[in-house]
This record gives sequence, structure tokens and C-alpha cells, in this order.
Amino acid sequence: MGTSKDTDARGEEIVLLDPAGRAVGTAPKIASHHGDTPFHLAFSCYLVDEGGRVLITQRAHQKLTFPSVWTNSCCGHPAPGEGLREAVQRRLRTELGVTVTAMTLTLPKFAYRAVAANGVVENEQCPVVRAMSAGPVRPNPAEVASAEWRDWDACLDLAGHPESSPWYRLQLAELAPLGAPLDWPAAETSLLPPAIAW
Repeated sequence: MGTSKDTDARGEEIVLLDPAGRAVGTAPKIASHHGDTPFHLAFSCYLVDEGGRVLITQRAHQKLTFPSVWTNSCCGHPAPGEGLREAVQRRLRTELGVTVTAMTLTLPKFAYRAVAANGVVENEQCPVVRAMSAGPVRPNPAEVASAEWRDWDACLDLAGHPESSPWYRLQLAELAPLGAPLDWPAAETSLLPPAIAW
């Protein structure tokens, strides 16, 4: 796949999963997202600054799935054979032009299914990661329409509004009891689905 996974989603492959989170094959990313999207591996990342603010992004308006919704900092699909940390770092560079100084696994078992207004389904095992930011954010307009640093109270408030993504709302329900983002405890990496290594 080379660098195509960074620059051309048409060449990107996703990892297909069984109900237990074991890899059962791969498939082209774009062709696999439709009204009956198979269960597959993904991740969500919350980029946090040293003041505890979270980068909230609006997905690009031309996205196939859930265009224009407000959501967490970055989402993506690990490539076949790619570790979770590597996948998060790759997508943060591609979507936001940032590198990270630290990364923590937060919700290793998060999974969800959601249907977009256009009928396209997301159906993902989607571990959640917190990353600490380093340097300025430079959103890629092909991926991100807007990006804003928000305090935690504003992040919680967004989860109560329909313009937020369904996975964001579900993740915030699990993250809120953990306290402020800088206080989120590290989860055991052994709890990740079998299809991916930390």
C-alpha cells in the first residue's frame, strides 16, 4: 500500500472483524461503507493540550460517512498489520498536521453501529485513545472543515446536541465518568480487540 494510505483513501484497506474482535480479512475502505457495512476495526482519538482542552473537529463536508458533523479530534482505520499507536500517529499527521508527545489507551473495548442521514452505516470496533498535542494544528481541508479547542464542559455540552456524531455522544457517555481529560486513567492494552496491538 505504500504511502497511498496517507494520501489516497481509494487505496486504503480496512480490517474486517468477527464479533469477538478477531481479524477475519481485509476489504477496500470506500467500497465497504454502504447500507450494510461489515464490522471492522477503527479508532477514535481525543487530542488534549496541557491545559486540558480537547480539539473538537467538524468533519469535511464531502465525507462519505457523516459529513459536516462535529466530533472528536481524529478518527481512522488501522491498516492491516498496523499497530494502534502507529495508526493514530499517521492519521493525526494526515488530518491535523500534528505529532504527539504522549498517548494513552482510554476505552479499549468501545464499539458502535450508526446510520448516517444518507443511509451509509458505520459498524466499528473503535478503541478510544487520548493523545497530548505538540505544536500547532494544521487541519487538512479534505478531512476537516473546522477545528476548535474547547474546555471539557463545552465538550460535554456538545454531546447533547444533534450536530455531534453518534460515536462522539456514545464515547462521551463513557468518558464523562472518568473525569477531566488530563485525569483519564490508562486502560490495560491487553483489553484491546485481538485484531490490533498497542
